[in-house]
Amino acid sequence: MRKWIIAAFLIAGLAGCASTPEETTTTDQAATTTTTPSTGATTQGATTQGVGGSGITGSTAGGGIPSSALKDPRNILSKRNIYFDYDQFTVKDEYRPIVEAHAKYLQSNRSARAILQGHTDERGTREYNIALGQKRADAVKNMMLLYGAQEIQIETVSFGKEKPRREGHDEQSWAENRRVDIVHAGE
Repeated sequence: MRKWIIAAFLIAGLAGCASTPEETTTTDQAATTTTTPSTGATTQGATTQGVGGSGITGSTAGGGIPSSALKDPRNILSKRNIYFDYDQFTVKDEYRPIVEAHAKYLQSNRSARAILQGHTDERGTREYNIALGQKRADAVKNMMLLYGAQEIQIETVSFGKEKPRREGHDEQSWAENRRVDIVHAGE
């Protein structure tokens, strides 16, 4: 008897919830569709500009940022390299807006994933450079987590000195090789 009373209570509660208007939002890369069941109204293509002053443009009304923003050269998200001083793994102030923008992108797109690839110049042993590249990738990851990205969205890897951006044995080449590359999944 008691089970029947609990079941009746649950059914009544669910029926009450079903009559409450709720809003469903579906987001794709180009447009946002919002449907309100109580009125049957549908809105398509609603977009907003910018996200929290981070320089990200073209975000959708549902909160997601379209992946096309990653390739738009006018968008901060198209910048993917964080450069470091010699033998350092501290993110410079000039690169914080880039890190923040990518973190906000991940925060707005919970299914998005990023790989942070740490690199070094050719000086030092292989082991030392692998460790330094990992510290650089981890420093960028930690900053992204502070800006709202989730741990599960970010993977770090170190290539050390194995994948230089610029071949050469001078300071200009070394400076370009001391970096973290931000690579979004599916690119």
